[in-house]
Amino acid sequence: MVKLVLKVELYDNKVKTKAMKAVSGLSGVESVSVDMKDLKMTIIGEADPVTVVGKLRKLCHVEIVSVGPAKEEKKEEAKKEEKKGGEEKKKDPKEEMADLIKAYEQYYNQTRQPYPYHYYYRVVEEDPNSCVII
Repeated sequence: MVKLVLKVELYDNKVKTKAMKAVSGLSGVESVSVDMKDLKMTIIGEADPVTVVGKLRKLCHVEIVSVGPAKEEKKEEAKKEEKKGGEEKKKDPKEEMADLIKAYEQYYNQTRQPYPYHYYYRVVEEDPNSCVII
């Protein structure tokens, strides 16, 4: 389980309901809660943070505040899993967060390429159908 905290610029209840509907429709999302006072959205589940933010970007401005494990009472099961896979090395949560932020920035910057401007002009002498009033 992953707990994802986002800072969202929700200015209206209509946008809030659209955002909650968009996020709750993603696979792996267990619960969604919004704090309108602090403008924060908390998502708990197995959803990918990049896809969640990508969905919300279509509705409002979004910033990732934190990504971390959801606090659960399944600590005993986690200990059993660690004993079974004792050789595996787990990354520090700060390093995982840094990796997610780097991946998100790369994804976001790829989609935000500036478009070149094309200017077209016509010379009056070359276009016989043009009309010039003198």
